[in-house]
This record gives sequence, structure tokens and C-alpha cells, in this order.
Amino acid sequence: MTMKQPARECDVLVVGSGVGGLSAAVTAGLKGLDVQIIEKEAVFGGTTAFSGGVLWIPNNHLAQQQGIEDSIDAARTYLRSEAGESYRPELVEAFLQQAPQMLRVFEEKTRFCCNLYHYPDYHPDAPGGVMRGRSVVPEAFDIRQLGDDMKRLRKPLRTITFMGMMFSSSNNDLKHFFNATRSLKSFAYVVKRLSRHLLEIARYGRGITANGGNAVVARLACSARDLGVPIHTRMAVKELIVENGVVRGVVAERDGERVSLYANRGVVLASGGFARDDARLKNLYPHVKRGGIQLSPTPPGADTGDGIAMAERIGARFDNSYPNGAAWIPASKVQIGRQQFVFPHLVDRYKPGFIMVNRHGVRFCNEADSYHDVGIAMIETCRDDNETFAWQICDHKALRKYGMGFAKPAPLPVSLYTRNGYLLKGKTLTALAEKMGVPVAALNHTVTAFNADARRGKDTQFGRGESAYNRYLGDANHQPNPCVAPIEQGPFYAVKLFMGDLGTFHGLKTDSEARVLDLQGLPIPGLYAAGNEMASIMGGSYPGAGITIGPAATFGYIAANSLAARGETSALLQREAS
Repeated sequence: MTMKQPARECDVLVVGSGVGGLSAAVTAGLKGLDVQIIEKEAVFGGTTAFSGGVLWIPNNHLAQQQGIEDSIDAARTYLRSEAGESYRPELVEAFLQQAPQMLRVFEEKTRFCCNLYHYPDYHPDAPGGVMRGRSVVPEAFDIRQLGDDMKRLRKPLRTITFMGMMFSSSNNDLKHFFNATRSLKSFAYVVKRLSRHLLEIARYGRGITANGGNAVVARLACSARDLGVPIHTRMAVKELIVENGVVRGVVAERDGERVSLYANRGVVLASGGFARDDARLKNLYPHVKRGGIQLSPTPPGADTGDGIAMAERIGARFDNSYPNGAAWIPASKVQIGRQQFVFPHLVDRYKPGFIMVNRHGVRFCNEADSYHDVGIAMIETCRDDNETFAWQICDHKALRKYGMGFAKPAPLPVSLYTRNGYLLKGKTLTALAEKMGVPVAALNHTVTAFNADARRGKDTQFGRGESAYNRYLGDANHQPNPCVAPIEQGPFYAVKLFMGDLGTFHGLKTDSEARVLDLQGLPIPGLYAAGNEMASIMGGSYPGAGITIGPAATFGYIAANSLAARGETSALLQREAS
């Protein structure tokens, strides 16, 4: 893992350093193959490093060890129900069979290890859905084990950290921070956590305890290091080398110098989806074509669709048949200094005291449903508008207790966010509606009707807080409904939410071995794909936490095993002989 120029020839060449690429590289390394990873950015980790790091792995051994019942049959039923007409049985079957094996192999033979995330499927009451056991998260990792390469590990998404500190998905980090002003135990925990983090920043320039997606990347990158697999950063792939119909390698560029790199067995494309490819977004998404914006918290250089475009140029098929082309999420714009960032609303929507309204001042969905489901509802309620957006509103009590978006809860002052325009503030709902530009009477009627229900712990309009998934992310200490409370204590606040995504679902069509298919549906020899480069096996649906990273790791594993089974033929020697 150095900055040296990559060797001219290897067995397997992996393009991209997110979980799909790292999984493929580590698996191939375990098989004894000569592997190289090339990454166009100065840091490695891709979009994975920005994520929560959850992997959806049905029927995994961690759940079995805790006596949680699951089966491939149940998971298959669930995915068939979720994907509907976009269900691809051959890919789903490969995933269900290989995902548990991948996790076990990684835990036994690499530094990758996980804890069970006691999280329900997003639709646990659907056929085959479960209340817990399918989502796992990596254990925290001390990134000093990466040595000098610690500096090249992509830092976590700034907007979902606190002073650069990452939070674990599997413990009570966030709960302690929410309760720091109301519990001595939580206050002591926060003081200790912050003190340790500040000492780490003073010594290393960043926090050294990686959680979530940063831990996924760090653990796999350290495993790659153990296996002698280098990650070459600042190296952009420009084109695929094809000889006699077979992908033999790539042409890459670093510091203006181009070099041809050959792979004896094949190339794995894992450089991300197209969330940052504005031209493709405008072509594919009606709400963008109408003039709306699409916000993505994915790294600007990681999801530009480079790999997809290169594969298309040699005849690969791009599958855009899904009803939803991305993992939708409501997102807000955050201004920090002169830079604009994206905040994905992953937590606040579920808490009591919050609702969302459209430009007419009317609620349009169960705000405590999954981000993908809420995103679908946002697109639908704005289908006749040029702009796709919604407002999230709350009262003073909810804001100080939970925060809203990038605005932090007490004791941090609210004025930080009202002064820069991130939050709108009104002493009354009427004043807030005027600032939002929504009909005053409509907003007052919406909140009045909601409050009448909320005082009884109900939401008769959309059933907020009725599902296990809703309740899991609500406030368990708020009864009788952990997701519902009246909005009545002024002043009142609003934040504008735009259509966002956590990554794209459309992608290169592949078979069950992760081989990229051409326009006739035949595998392109020597070309594989994993991660968001390949079309999601979920068919445009979002069944549970980790349905991006779990399949990405699995198909990276599948691709490497397929490559290992291939006979070696030196592409470089063949080329020179001809």
C-alpha cells in the first residue's frame, strides 16, 4: 500500500477501493493471486468510508450463535416480495448462498470482524421479513494499524460526525449524546468520549477509532496490506484494454503520465455508481430533468460513473429498468464556511415532535418509514412540480432534545443555524408558514390535526409509530408512541429537504458470477463488477439496513472466486508475442 507505480502485470486488477473492490482484492489475495488496487483519488475507501458500514447478510452465523432463527427460504421470499417485477432470481440466489460464507471466511482469515446489529428489516411485517438478525456492523478499529496508510484512509462524512468523531451503529453512542444534559451517566460517557477524541486529534490529526464505514474500509485495507495487496491512489483509469474480445487490462493515468496495466485473469470494476454524474442523472431521473436538484452525500470524486461509461464503450449493458434508480433519502444543504455539504436525514425524522409537509403545507407520508420509502413519497408528492422538496418542521422542545438535521440539540445554541439560514424560525406556526412560503391556513390545519392525534399517541393519517421499524428508531423513553408527540411549544422551526440519495441502483448488468454482460446478455470475458458499479440485486427496492454494502462485499467475493477458478494466461506475454 505505497505510492509506487503499480507493476505492469498482475493476476487481478481491481478498480476502486470501496467495500466491493477491497472485498474482491482480499479474496483474490487469500487465493494466492497477485492483486493490485488502483484508486483515482488521493484517499481510499470510496463511498463506503462515508457510510454507516452496515452489511445485510441473511442467515449469518452471528445471528445463529445468538439463537435467532432465519433461513435462505425466508430471505428469498422477502426479496421476491420487495423487488416485485424487478426480481432477478439468479443473482439473489448467488447472494443468499455466498453472503454468509463470505462473512465467515473474512472473520476467520482476515481482520474483518462484525457484531450483530439488532435492527429490523425495513418492512419486517412483509412475507419473509424479520425483526432482527440480518444486519451486521464492523467492530471498531484502531486505524493506527494501517501505519503510514492511515493518512490515506478517507475521513468519515463531515456532516454526520461531531468534531470529526464517528459514532458506532451497534452501541449507545448517539443515545448517550442525546441524553447528556438529562443523565449523569450519559454526561460522563460523553465527556470521556470527547476527551479521548480531542487527544487523538492533537496527536494524530484525526480520530483513530474507526466505526461504521470507516471501520469496514480500514479492516479490509489492513487485511489487504497483510496479504501484500497494494492500493495505488491518485491513479485514474481512462479506458479498458480489449484484445480479441477479452478485457486484458486498463490504461491508467497518474500525474499526467499514462501507463498500460495488464491483468492475467481479469479486471474488477468497483469504482462506484453515478450519483455524481450530472448528465446521467438528468437523463434518468424525471425530477432532475424537470429542474430539481439531486443531493448526494457520496464523495464528489467517487461516484462519477467512470467505470460504467468505460464498460459501455466496449459494449456492456447498462440496466436502468428499475422503478427507483437510487437509494433515496431526504437531504438538506449545509453551509460550512465557504463549502456546501449534504446532510442525509437518517435519524431525526423518526423522533417524536417532527413532521414533514409539502409545498402545500400538507403531510404526505409516514415520516418514520425508511429513508427510501420517504424519498419515494417525496418524488410522488412533487411529481407535477419543477422542484422536488419538502419541509421538516418541529417545535422548540423537540429541537433542543433531538436536534434537526445538522442543527445540534442542547446545549449547542440554536442561533448558529438560524443565522446562516439553515433553519427557519417563527414564533408562531403562522410566522413560520410565511417564511416557508406555504399556505398559512393549510399548515395550521395540518399541525392542529396531527396534534389532536399525537396527544393520544396516535397518527390516524399515516400510522406513524405502528411498525417495529418505526419504533426502533423512535425514542423508547417517550410513551405511548416513541415516534409521535404534538408540535405545540413555540418557537417553531423548519428545514428544507431536497431529494437525495445514498448511492445509485441502476448499473452494469451482471450474471451470478459478477461477470459484466454485453447487449446480448453474454459475459464480456475478463470483466467483472461489484458494488454500485453493478445493477443492484434489490431491483430498486430497499429491504433493510446494509443492502448496499452487504451485496457489494459478497459480489466482490464472488468475482474473486470466479477469477481464481480461471486458468492463467499472461495477457502481457500474449500481446508481445503477437
